[in-house]
Amino acid sequence: MRVLILHNDFRVYWKGRLTYLKEFLNSNGIEFYAVELFGQGSPYIFDSYDNVEKWWTCLFPESSNRQISSINLEKALFDKLDEINPDIVIAGSIVFYSGALGIRWAKHHNKKFIMFDDAKPSQVKRNFIVRWVKNQITTQIDGLWLPSEHYYNEYSNLDRQKTVFFTGYNTIDNQLFKFKSQRELNHKVIICVARFVPIKNLNNLIKAWKLVETRVPDYKLVIIGDGPEFERLNKLGTNLGVKTVLFLGAIPNTDIPTYFFNANAFILPSLSESWGLVVNEAMAAGLPVLLSKRINANESLLEEGINGFSFNPLSISEMTDKILTYLNTDDETKKQMSQNSLKIINSMSYEVMGSILLKALPEIINKKSNEPGIIAKYIINFWHGKYNTASWDKL
Repeated sequence: MRVLILHNDFRVYWKGRLTYLKEFLNSNGIEFYAVELFGQGSPYIFDSYDNVEKWWTCLFPESSNRQISSINLEKALFDKLDEINPDIVIAGSIVFYSGALGIRWAKHHNKKFIMFDDAKPSQVKRNFIVRWVKNQITTQIDGLWLPSEHYYNEYSNLDRQKTVFFTGYNTIDNQLFKFKSQRELNHKVIICVARFVPIKNLNNLIKAWKLVETRVPDYKLVIIGDGPEFERLNKLGTNLGVKTVLFLGAIPNTDIPTYFFNANAFILPSLSESWGLVVNEAMAAGLPVLLSKRINANESLLEEGINGFSFNPLSISEMTDKILTYLNTDDETKKQMSQNSLKIINSMSYEVMGSILLKALPEIINKKSNEPGIIAKYIINFWHGKYNTASWDKL
């Protein structure tokens, strides 16, 4: 069996996943290839394109999506797919170039197509016509790869007899964040790692922390990250007279585990997160987590009172109360929460991801292909996808 994964770009978390899957699937007799479309223009600007693997191709390493016409993109991609000739194509949402063109090639060549997605359709505002068009395409996929089973009810329009649902791709390298020494949770630091953009809701976090420090003045809030709101948020902290917030700016990714180890808990107050992989990182480091209820990872990785607490990100008072609840928890309970985070995140590891995918692939390859009707076929043949990441920074 020959499997190819396709995406607009493979940055940050994808690098480790692909390297693991290549070795794991090859050891089980499955050829594995990766194709990314663009080497430039990723929203993860801190992570540059640097791939040298022969099994992993970038079609336009020196270009972004804005520099390549849809005609040239389709030709380059289809030529590469024809060359590799995979039995199964795995690609991101059909909203994007990779998914739209990936399913078109698969249908033209009677190959199977798996779509992966961590954005819940109910959280994306689309009018009726756009939803209808999108559903015409997604009903033709053969497999759906989701972060967790909590996403399943988001795809009630799909026939579970025709589409194979499976989970586990939203993983990180948990081992990178584990420490051999015992965590003492005695540093009196709550840590947040986030881009300084509106959707991360850091302004409400700073306002809540102003209330926290009047009650528990010996704890610090450390915020790591950078972005267009950095100066404004610094000024907000100054104007509020907050004394125990430290803005560290951007730091190398390799240093993040050490900062996690020197903290008591992790907090993320976002107004929306399609998943929130930094939560995986914090939990892999053994941190209890304080999470906005609008973070999708919250639903799968947070057990209320077991490894942390959740809050409404629009309510400063509720955020404050949950932070104080954790800070006032006794040390033994905090240590147990730390251990619980480690146990929970072990269910989302590279090993689990690989085993679930390995089990799903034969089921997908052996199932009858979903044959598009006239309308669906027409839409698939003319929709090229897009690459709009504006919603990553604001609602």
